[in-house]
Parts: sequence; C-alpha cells; structure tokens
Amino acid sequence: MRRISAAALAVMLAVPVSGTARAEVPAATAIPAPLAAEIDTAFAAYRERTPVPGLAYAVVKDGMIVHQGTWGVQTIGGKRPVTADTHFRIASMSKAFTALAILSLRDAGKLSLDDLAETHVPEMKGWTYPTTDAPRIRVRDLLQHVAGFVTDDPWGDRQQVLSEADFTRMIAAGVPWSRTGQMQHEYSNFGYALLGRIIKNVSGMPYQAYIRQTILTPLGMTNTGYEIADVPKDRLAVGYRWENEQWVEEPSMRDGTFGAMGGLNTTVNDYAKWVSFLLSAWPPRSGAEMGPVRRATVREMAQGLNFVRILPRPGAPADDKCVHAVAYGMGLRSSPDCDLGLALFHAGGYPGYGSFVVLAPETGAAVFGFASRTYQAPSVPVWQSLWAMARAGAIRPAETPVSNEVAAMHEATRAAYAAGTLAPLEGRLAMNFPLDRSAENWAREFARLKTLTGTCTAVESLRATGALSATFRWTCEKGVLGGQILLAPTLPPTLQALRFDPPQP
Repeated sequence: MRRISAAALAVMLAVPVSGTARAEVPAATAIPAPLAAEIDTAFAAYRERTPVPGLAYAVVKDGMIVHQGTWGVQTIGGKRPVTADTHFRIASMSKAFTALAILSLRDAGKLSLDDLAETHVPEMKGWTYPTTDAPRIRVRDLLQHVAGFVTDDPWGDRQQVLSEADFTRMIAAGVPWSRTGQMQHEYSNFGYALLGRIIKNVSGMPYQAYIRQTILTPLGMTNTGYEIADVPKDRLAVGYRWENEQWVEEPSMRDGTFGAMGGLNTTVNDYAKWVSFLLSAWPPRSGAEMGPVRRATVREMAQGLNFVRILPRPGAPADDKCVHAVAYGMGLRSSPDCDLGLALFHAGGYPGYGSFVVLAPETGAAVFGFASRTYQAPSVPVWQSLWAMARAGAIRPAETPVSNEVAAMHEATRAAYAAGTLAPLEGRLAMNFPLDRSAENWAREFARLKTLTGTCTAVESLRATGALSATFRWTCEKGVLGGQILLAPTLPPTLQALRFDPPQP
C-alpha cells in the first residue's frame, strides 16, 4: 500500500487536470450551458465535501450522453487524467445485472421466481431455519433482500475473491439468521452471491459468462467485466481510502464467486449503454423488442413490492416538502419523486470506490457518477443534477395520454351536467352507477353545483390517470369545477363513478 499526503495529492491532481474536463458532446444533443454548469457545480461541491482522487459522471437522455465530466487522476503520483474511458469498480450497482440475468432465465423457462432457492442450490437443503414456521427461501426473496440474512456490507465486500469451492463449503455449513424471512428488508450481499450461484447452476456456465453473453455483449459493453486484472493499467482508476490523514491504496481484489453482488468494473461510455437500455423500456408500447431482454422484464425490476421506508430526499433544500417512499425492487431501489416521477436508484460502495445512479424513466433521463475513494458514492450531486434538469424544463415525466374512451365519456359527462340530467349518458352507465345514486338525486346534485358555479363554458384541463380514468377541471361562470371520472372494466367501457370536487371561486 502506498501512502501519500492530502497536500501532495492536491499538487498532483492540479498537474494533469485543471478543474472538470468536459467531453465533446454534439451541439444538437448537449444540454444548455447554464444547466451544464449547474451540474458541474454540484459535483464540484461534492469534491469539496469529500475529496476524491478521481471522479467521472454523465447525464444520459433519450439514449445519448448529453453531458459528462471528469476530474482528477487515475493513480496518485501518476499523470494520466480520468477520462470517460477510465475503468471504475461500480460495486453494488452490479446487482442490477445479476437481477436481470435471473429474470432472463425466468423468461427462458429455466426457473421461476417462486422456486425455492435450494432447488437450484442443493447445498441449502440442509439448513436449519430460525423458527419452525419460517418460510423456505425463494428466488424472489434473494432478489429483494427479504431472506432473513443479516446486512453484510463490510464483510461481503471482502468476500470478492472467494473461490467456488470455498463458497460451496460456506453454503453447506449453513448461516446464522438475522430474522425469520419475509418479515423485513435487510440488505444482503450473501443473498446476491447465492443468485450468482443460481445463474451458474441453471445456465450451465459461470454467472460472469452468462451475463456477458446475455447482456454485456448484445449491448456492446466491451469495456465492462468482472476481472480487474484484465483492465489495462493505463485505463484503471486505482481505488484509495483516506486513513490517518493520508491516502492509502486499497488492495486490488481479483474476481471471485461473490462478484455477482458487486464485482463489475466499467467506464462512463460503457455504463451509459446499460442506462440507455434500461430507460428504453419506458414507456410501454407495441412494437418489436430491440434489446437483449424484454422491455416488460426490465420494467419488472422497478417493482418495489415490500417494506417501504419514508426518507428525506438526499441533498434537497432544508425546506423540501417532498419525501421518498423507498422500496427495493430487483437490483434497484424504487421511489416516486415529486420532480421526476418514478425514480430508480442504487449506490455502489467498495474498498477504493463509490458510485451512484438514478434513473428517471418517465422522463427518459438518468445521471450516474463514479469515484475512486472507499464508500464515497456521489449520491447528492447525482440527485441534484436531475432535479436541476427538471427545474430547467429539460426533463419532465411524460403525461399519460387521454384514451378515446375517456375523452368520449368526458364529453358525455359535460353534456349531462349541462342538461342537468343523466339522459346524455344513457347506455354508457355501468350497472352500479344508478344503484349508487339515483337519476333523481343526480339531477338535484347537478342543480346544486350550478347554483355555485353557473354555466361551465370550457375545459381547463383533462388529465388521464390511466387508460380508464381521468381528472378534469372546467371553467365556469363563477369559478372552477373539478372532478374525476372512472370507467368500469367492461367492453365497451362504461361509467362506474363520477365525482365532483368542491367548487373553487
């Protein structure tokens, strides 16, 4: 291990690189200069808070890198600057690749997510569970970290080099339990290593080879892999930790059986291909499948179905009123975000490295960053970059289109309100509608609302909340009248509910 003082590092970093290097992005695709500067400032503030030897980041939108930046050197004491083709270990951001590989095997009929994990890893069959009523571990429990294993980041990161034979013995010996399974989310690298073993046993090849064949090669990710020794020395960002007021080079761990939980190394240019592929699964649509795995399968990774946690938004202003409701999907965390719509994200922490990615698939955009310092993921500037794009109007969640059925029902509803009777909706009402409120009472309700609003002359907005539902706002003589329409699951769709909000002046 080499130890170099922080002062010496500052001098070395200043030699090859002055500030943040920006790669050339075609003018037709680049984001506006003020927005690019705001993003660069967010990452510069991260470096001020958390000095790092090397940093690389990128903004991806509509399948292209629209902004990127690099800073620092690949090796302390060296003069090679970090570039968009410098390799960083991305640690637990590797889990999404493992999860998608499992889902691809499911798509191929080779396994079910509800299979008992021991079906594919026989060494697990002899385990003693923590309680007699504990459920046996399913494949999906491993994907979503609900198997009952203990959180194991410090320990798991150092298991990278474990051999297949040693891992087999570890599995056969059994595990201590943190809790009964399916009771709580508890992040487990061991669980994702087991998924790697499942990929190996089901596919008949090492999980690294299966992921390369199924995902990396089809996406053209030729500069992404598991074995760090295969990376040319002049292309590798060496990992460091800050210890005793000095930089210490972390040991470079070779590839091993635990790489399924965090072993990938990649570059900005290569990882952008992965991010673009994931984003391309939105919105759902008809048409040919162009990727190595089906679009619906990619979207399945976003389903955070258990144990939601309410958390403040990282790096948001002190008066931020929005919070995240975070659940773990499959290799990605999932939460709605007030500015971005659906947000998918994951950190990577590893001896010598920190990384972070956020995808906002409803906007077609993502931001990610890699750093060469132990566990120092640039999460705050990644989030802030996307929020800055949203504030600038450069991205926005796509609105659900209003279906023909909803549009026609809305017009019939307007006609009924104007007439003061349900007659214009004749033949369009679901069987529950007159049972929930009689036609006579609807006439009274229309009359009551008209005394408050007067005649409603125009549609201020009609926003779909699905293909069979929408909210509306009408401009009226005395104010605004809003409400919701909800169609029934019948063919043809009929009106099951009409609700009005209190009129607004």
